[in-house]
Amino acid sequence: MSPSPIKSPRIGVLVVAYNAEATLEKTLSRIPADFRPRITEILIMDDASHDTTFLAGWRWSQQEDAPPTVVMRHTKNLGYGGNQKAGYRLAMERGLDIVVMLHGDGQYAPERLADMVAPIESGEADAVFGSRMMVDGGARRGGMPAYKYLGNRVLTRIENGLLKTRLTEFHSGYRAYRVSALAEIPIERNTDAFDFDTQIIVQLVDAGKKIVEIPIPTYYGDEICYVNGVKYAKDVVKDVLEYRLAQKGFGTCPWIPKPDEYAFKEGDGSSHAAILDLLRDLPPSKVLDLGCSGGLFAERVRALGHEVTGVDYIEVEGVRERTDRFLLADLNNGLPNEVGNGYDLVVAGDVIEHLHRPERVLEEIRAVLRPGGQLLLSVPNFGHWYSRGRVALGGFGYDRRGILDETHLRFYTRASLRRVVRDAGYDLVGLSFTGSPFVNFAGEGSAVTKVAGGISKALVKTRPTLFGYQLVARLAPHAERILTVGDGDHVEELLLQQSARAAGTGNA
Repeated sequence: MSPSPIKSPRIGVLVVAYNAEATLEKTLSRIPADFRPRITEILIMDDASHDTTFLAGWRWSQQEDAPPTVVMRHTKNLGYGGNQKAGYRLAMERGLDIVVMLHGDGQYAPERLADMVAPIESGEADAVFGSRMMVDGGARRGGMPAYKYLGNRVLTRIENGLLKTRLTEFHSGYRAYRVSALAEIPIERNTDAFDFDTQIIVQLVDAGKKIVEIPIPTYYGDEICYVNGVKYAKDVVKDVLEYRLAQKGFGTCPWIPKPDEYAFKEGDGSSHAAILDLLRDLPPSKVLDLGCSGGLFAERVRALGHEVTGVDYIEVEGVRERTDRFLLADLNNGLPNEVGNGYDLVVAGDVIEHLHRPERVLEEIRAVLRPGGQLLLSVPNFGHWYSRGRVALGGFGYDRRGILDETHLRFYTRASLRRVVRDAGYDLVGLSFTGSPFVNFAGEGSAVTKVAGGISKALVKTRPTLFGYQLVARLAPHAERILTVGDGDHVEELLLQQSARAAGTGNA
């Protein structure tokens, strides 16, 4: 969604300062006189300096032409990122609309403050970055050392490539933010170190926020650089790689929110796609979709002519339009009473591994199925080579999604799933394995996806318990009726059940 203009914004200037007694007042004095009346507040954050930075800030605040100024000194050094967190938190608490970060050492031009806030005021941006690289040769003419210039360009190119962005510079510390945009991203989870600035770019990109760059002059004076260049380069590349891997399902990346909605893709080889294939040839049925997320799967099921009731513990926008009926309920508390009964099919796609007591829900599902109804269930295969390898190498850890999803409470193999469903009162009608989801890595329809997918399917046929990524099971409740000779109305039903069991034994 495009940002909206801000009329008469409350503008704050956040000054991050560490051992800046010699430069702080000079830097603040360069704020243009015509811009000072527009500043609601200047927030000077002294990060436990060893010199008299705090006193320098206080002296500035006492000047007649100084905007309202708050000077805060941390008794413990919070780090570059930690100091920003404290400042942005203060900006939110004080009701500011726009906050501009200015360094106390004078490296970034206060003369450009009006230009920094303009795109946010007009509704063109959620964030504005001052770039020293937009004007060819400007950075070097301003005194940027050659090794820093080269490192900046190389790192920016790597980061743009991984994030699919086109920023001219990732490493400028001159930034303006819409405070409401900052409130929508989890900056408190970010690092306290110098790569905080990179993480906040990734968060803005991930949240779909609009970033605008403006050219700024480069100035390198006598300020002391506290950045370890090698460590910084390693950290920023690690951050972007961590994000990209988390998007593919590897690692957790706690500073990026996990999407609530399941991103269903037609024909992606996932368990949901496999279950959808099972539904294509069935007559119109009454379907209960447990863990329906945003209803993307349910929408496709309805398109096949089925009636769908969805259940989930959160209500994702649009789910009520994609289902015939939606119930908000936590399956950890069992099926909701409102769910009713008489369902031809219950779908529990990648659900029971998230539950504290899956056996309880499986037993309750039996009660809502009509006679002859079935449960279509899928779980990740913990026997897959990926999870086996992680355990064998001593590198077990959780991922954002997939077999080692951080929200999984139970792990299943083929043998353990058989035991669980048998104990819950089900017969196994059919069991299959899906291949690894290479579409997540190489993209849908790509040659790599097709080739890798073909190899994966062949390996699954060879040894499904090792190469199968997910288990997809068709289950029917144990027959509880005793049929006797002469009960002619149900002989056909009995024969069908026996035939299904026989087929299930062969497939499983």
